[in-house]
Amino acid sequence: MLIEHPGPWPERVERLAQPEAIARVVRAAQAKGIRPQLIRRPGRRRRTTPLQVYAAYSLGTEVWIEGRELADPAELAGLDLDALAAGTPPGFGEPVREPVLLVCTHGRRNACCARTGAPLARTLSGRFERLVWETTHVGGDRFAANLVCLPHGLYYGDLGETEAMTAVDAYLRGEVVLDRLRGRAGLPEPAQAAEHHVRALTGLLGLDAITIESITGASRYEAVVTSRESRYRVVVEAVQQSHACGPECGENQRTYVVRELTLLNEAALV
Repeated sequence: MLIEHPGPWPERVERLAQPEAIARVVRAAQAKGIRPQLIRRPGRRRRTTPLQVYAAYSLGTEVWIEGRELADPAELAGLDLDALAAGTPPGFGEPVREPVLLVCTHGRRNACCARTGAPLARTLSGRFERLVWETTHVGGDRFAANLVCLPHGLYYGDLGETEAMTAVDAYLRGEVVLDRLRGRAGLPEPAQAAEHHVRALTGLLGLDAITIESITGASRYEAVVTSRESRYRVVVEAVQQSHACGPECGENQRTYVVRELTLLNEAALV
């Protein structure tokens, strides 16, 4: 759930106090497992209505976005949060056919996001215009600048201008770019890692070219991944790595190392 709010943004969205109608729906959405994000336009920000609201669903192949402009934030009370939580279009707005591109610029949450994200958002908006929004924390401060491509929920991190432009161009033609790809919302981290390894092996970059059939395990995970007519068994293991970001980003980061990748319906590849 994306709600336009020019700011100031609190450190955490659930601590938003005003406008009360927005604060209330943010907390209600979180209680139902919906992720609320505050958004605003890069650069000069409008401080009056109408306010843009999006409802989006990113899991699987049936992804979608609905959008609506509100004359009054109180209209948010009409958003069916139960439907949204279930992945069903709530009918609150009209279908949105174009992508929504989010760049994290949440400086109160992490200074790196403001320092690297705000310039990137301005640059992207100069080319992709109305597709681009600044947003509150999307996770992974150490990966700033971060970009999220909706409705598929693709996360890219550690982006400069060139990498971001490449990622958006690919998304607009229905593909992913493996360089700087953090993963996809809605999938467990080890499943995202397994998908990445299969894409790297096969060269399949289409948004819906890879499907995660199952994921099991703890610390060492086993995934079954389908790509076109092939099925793969992928074993990945979680490891901790230190990073050079400041203490506000945490001391360690978790990554996943592939231990085995087998083509199930033919011969072992690795």
